[in-house]
Amino acid sequence: MFSDVRPVITRKGEEDNNTLQSGGCIRVSGVGPQHTPATKIWFGKVSNDPGYRSYPHHHGKAETGGYVLKGKARIYFGENYREYLDMEEGDFIFVPPNWVHIEVNMSTTEELVWLTTRTPDNIVINLPDVDDSILEGFRRAE
Repeated sequence: MFSDVRPVITRKGEEDNNTLQSGGCIRVSGVGPQHTPATKIWFGKVSNDPGYRSYPHHHGKAETGGYVLKGKARIYFGENYREYLDMEEGDFIFVPPNWVHIEVNMSTTEELVWLTTRTPDNIVINLPDVDDSILEGFRRAE
């Protein structure tokens, strides 16, 4: 049982940077339909500079798995983003479809880096931004 589809290596520096973004949350694609034969998965690196955050957003019909590779994260959600989950290096998260949230780098000095996988693709639906003051404990880098 052989296929015409071949493995594809995305080398460091050759990632697809033409991905959907959300504010200070930068997504880089390593595996995805835009530059590989993948049809049911997106896998990439997501980073937030110190003291930066995403816009409120969700990932449509996509299921998302995330892994904190480096740094300290907080994900705000719920009514007026009053609820939150804290994560650090080595933690995994499952994000269900259509779950509205804000991803935050809680450090004002260290980068936050996630490894993220999503099915079927890197769907990012940005929503209207909110003022930083409603996000308990968040502060931007100076």
